[in-house]
Order: sequence, then structure tokens, then C-alpha cells
Amino acid sequence: MRRPIIAANWKMNLGRSEEALTFVRQIRSPLNKLEDVDRVICPPATMLSALAEVLQSTKIGLGAQNIHWDESGAHTGDLSPGMIADLCQYVIIGHSERRALGGEGESDEAIMLKVSASLAHDLIPILCVGENLDQKAAGDTQGFVGGQVRSALEGLEAEQIEKLVVAYEPIWAIGTGEAATPADANRVIGITVRGAIADLFGEETAQKVRIQYGGSVNEDNIAEFMQMPDIDGALVGGASLKPSFVDLVKRAA
Repeated sequence: MRRPIIAANWKMNLGRSEEALTFVRQIRSPLNKLEDVDRVICPPATMLSALAEVLQSTKIGLGAQNIHWDESGAHTGDLSPGMIADLCQYVIIGHSERRALGGEGESDEAIMLKVSASLAHDLIPILCVGENLDQKAAGDTQGFVGGQVRSALEGLEAEQIEKLVVAYEPIWAIGTGEAATPADANRVIGITVRGAIADLFGEETAQKVRIQYGGSVNEDNIAEFMQMPDIDGALVGGASLKPSFVDLVKRAA
């Protein structure tokens, strides 16, 4: 059995100390009591240090929203894995909102380097993959998403892959209110994402990897997604910014 995992991606929200700390203190106790599901908060980088302290005595995980693959260097504005390893347990890699910016820092090669660097520092990568509306309409979901998975993971060992979390987030569903149906999400996750992992590392390893769905997930639809056999959790955006996030996590357990 794969343990469910719900991760809150705050994006560029709740980045000021007072509002972030007030919110986390509000949800910390009820969220910490939900022991049948892993729960992770991924705030803006400005809040990592403060939230690491606030969450220290809990079982709630903390994650960064991005890293650079180098340990140090002339990378203005970036964070290295070593800079966050003492604060975090997780890091989001390759989110579509970052990939859309393009450039060397979000290329397929960069995503692969970030995944490898994260694992080398005992950080759990939450690797994001997903197709846009044009790719979906053209029937290219399997080729595109499968290619993203393969390019990010090739060269790694099966033992490393078992620690990984993958988030399938169809770009057309992010922040639009139009979620994929649970059956469609399960099909892509099972056949395309888990299938690509199986091609690289074998079926046994693929069955150990936790794969989330993301894209307009909320407390009203999470239970339907969690009923699907290949969906192990969710990467949650807007719905993670409200106290009802606790109810969402509870319904995922």
C-alpha cells in the first residue's frame, strides 16, 4: 500500500510572516492529528525558516517550491539544495508555471539535474509533469507526459526512484476550476506516468512510487480522486490557502 500524500503549494501567496504564521498556527494542530496521510506545506522561500521552526514538533512536512542544481555559484535569486536541506524534507521540481518561463533553468536537462541534486541531499522531489490543452486536444498526452517522466529520471537508480513523488498536473486544469475527471486522471497516471517509470526501472519499482494529481483539487472533489487505484494524493494550489485545507486532507486519508 502506498501512503497517501497531500502537498500544499502556496505559490506566491502567504509570503509575509504575520499572515503565514497565523494561518499555519490555525491549521497546525488539526492537520497534525491526521496520521493516515502525509501532509506537506510548500510556502514561498521567505517563510521556510520560520515555518521550519513552527512545524518542528509536528509530523507535517515542509517543502520548497524550487531549487537550483548547483551547490553554489553565480545564480542570483536561486537556492541550492544544501541551503534548504536543514529546513525542508521536500522540494517541488518542474512545476508547469515555472516550465512556462522557459530558459536553461527549466529545461528537461535542468529538471533532471534538480531531481538528482535533491535526492543527493536527502530531499524528496515532487516532480511535476503535465500537458497543455493543445497537446491534450492533439492526443499527445501520453507521448508528452511520458517523455517528461523519462527525461527527468533517466540515469537514476531504482532505490532512488522509490523515494520520489510525481505530481501529474494537466496544465489546462491548473487554477481554471476545470479538473480532470478522476477516471481520466487515473488513466494518465497509471498508464503514462507509472508506465514510463516501469519502462525505466521495472514494474515493482513503479508500484512503489507515489503519484499525485493536481489541478483544481478542492475539499469537494478530493475523495473521488483518492478512490482511484493509481492516485496517491494531490498537489493542491488555491484550496491550500484556506482553513478548509484540513478538511481536504481529512477526506484524502
